[in-house]
Amino acid sequence: MVIREIFPNPTVKQVIFQIRFPILFYIEAKVGDLQMRFMDKFPTSALIFQRQMMFAEIGPEQKIEDVTSKFDQEYGRKIWQFKSNENFQLNILQNSLDITSSYHKTYDLGSDNNFRDIIEYVLKNFIEIIPIPVINRIGLRYVDECPLPTKDNETLKSYYNSVFPTERFNFADTDEMLFRTTTKKGDYYITYMETLQKIGNEYKLILDFDGFANKIQSKDCLKITDELHSIISEEFVNSIKQPVYEYMRRGRDANE
Repeated sequence: MVIREIFPNPTVKQVIFQIRFPILFYIEAKVGDLQMRFMDKFPTSALIFQRQMMFAEIGPEQKIEDVTSKFDQEYGRKIWQFKSNENFQLNILQNSLDITSSYHKTYDLGSDNNFRDIIEYVLKNFIEIIPIPVINRIGLRYVDECPLPTKDNETLKSYYNSVFPTERFNFADTDEMLFRTTTKKGDYYITYMETLQKIGNEYKLILDFDGFANKIQSKDCLKITDELHSIISEEFVNSIKQPVYEYMRRGRDANE
């Protein structure tokens, strides 16, 4: 069952959409065109250089400039970053595009503030400028920060269909716990992570759903993203129980 409700106090804290494609060196020449296309929704832009740390032994015949130049070519990368006035941003690299948001709380419900509209807007403009026929990988990920009023076996079982082995390891005595699996769902895959995490002075249950597909036609991106969302929504429904629905339906002030 897919959730068809907009919650005033949703557990989702971050949602990420990404496509990966073969390295395209000509993207840099098209960045100006992309910037103009995205400016109405992403008015702030920046170029970021990301480098990994390098450890190298330099022989007597080598120059440090030669080593660092080769390293920059192989491991350095440029990120063209576009930010909205709200809390979401678009990153474009030579082999990927991703949208990260902590602002959107619904995928496709309502006329405003749904994440699907942003995905559609970005894909349409990007593919018109950068016509990629095949996408290596497409992914949709939700990270939910879920309530845990008390850290004990009874509360965990009443709030969640947890996969944690609480029969063997008492939840009340546990400082951290992590479960991760990647499973095939028809033609697609989902990576599910469940983590006990202390945030501030409170323990939370982090539910992390990452759905993805490989080798798809660019024209099918939005359709497949819809299907990944349905898979993730069903898994979220299978993970939570009634007290979590009640938590999400309350206003934020009621939880403070």
